[in-house]
Amino acid sequence: MIIKGKVWKFKDNIDTDVIIPARYLNTSDPKELALHCMEDYDSEFVKKMNQGDIIIAGRNFGCGSSREHAPIALKAAGVSCIIAKSFARIFFRNAINIGLSIFESEEIAEQCSGGDFLEVDTIKGIIKNINKDRAYKLNPLPAFIQNIISLGGLRKYVKEEVKRREVDV
Repeated sequence: MIIKGKVWKFKDNIDTDVIIPARYLNTSDPKELALHCMEDYDSEFVKKMNQGDIIIAGRNFGCGSSREHAPIALKAAGVSCIIAKSFARIFFRNAINIGLSIFESEEIAEQCSGGDFLEVDTIKGIIKNINKDRAYKLNPLPAFIQNIISLGGLRKYVKEEVKRREVDV
């Protein structure tokens, strides 16, 4: 899968309360969550975002409370991919489970700037920074995780697996 988008750069330790403030956790509607995504960090974030944009962050992105609302809000707001130096482990799995592309890379987090335009090949693990005419190599995610993401998340993946296995029986 090829993802193209503008970079939004964030610092270390962006926690789930910053991604989606706790005052909005009374809903699980993705569209409603998207309206408030990152509003305590940048009240204009959702208005400035374009569908398909990419977040680049420092260490420990998604730390704090383990809530699925955070990656849901990001995906519903239009974020197509997150690349960070590191992630809180539960956030990392929650992102995969809802079908949001996610990668760890110190190099990319250091060398990309807000506003850069990236092209991400999730299968080959190649990221091109169009503005800086640079390419970076990542370790691609395992095939089964790529499959979960490409199908739109774990629920859809499990449904497909059940169908496939029923046919095989």
